[in-house]
Amino acid sequence: MKKTLFISAAVILLLAFVGGAIFYGTQKTEQAGQLAYENKSALVREHSRVLGHADARVEIVEFIDPACGTCRHFYPLVKEILAAHPDRIRLVLRYAPFHQNADYVVALVEAAGKQGKYWETLEALLAAQDDWVMNHAVQPEQVWRHVEGLGLDLAQLRSDMDAPEIARLIAQDLEDANALKVSQTPEFFVNGKPLPSFGYEPLKKLVDEALASEYR
Repeated sequence: MKKTLFISAAVILLLAFVGGAIFYGTQKTEQAGQLAYENKSALVREHSRVLGHADARVEIVEFIDPACGTCRHFYPLVKEILAAHPDRIRLVLRYAPFHQNADYVVALVEAAGKQGKYWETLEALLAAQDDWVMNHAVQPEQVWRHVEGLGLDLAQLRSDMDAPEIARLIAQDLEDANALKVSQTPEFFVNGKPLPSFGYEPLKKLVDEALASEYR
């Protein structure tokens, strides 16, 4: 009898724990969604880099740190999502350079953008990330050999990296990341909604739901 009561009590406690965890997770997701709604102007800025059709109805906003290994892993996966729906989805990149010296790389890719080489520079650096990130910190001089074959004017690039507008856009993105409680990268928002949990499947599910809602 005592054993049965013990088992019953354990089952009740387990169910209460699971129910509490689900409730907490749902509440946290709702709070994140409300926060994103209240700060929707912080999701996209005029300076934000955009990949995809300008009139796309589904918008993925990604806060990225170019020195983040998970960001490097997700980048081709996000491009696959875009490629599957080329006229219906666009990607907006925002910066959250949390790693040491990551703002240096952001300044470099933005300066490359002034020469019309933004995306190829970003992709070249992500591909070579293991060479210029050591112990979670950017080694600035290790970056340069990976942009030498991209047809960039490197002297102009170094000069443009110090442009005040680049410093301002990094500061703005960090301010917006803080307002949206972005604490790790990559962080995604799909049509203003944050992911309910981190991962590729939750991202794809949210994108699929946004695509489906276009026709409702």
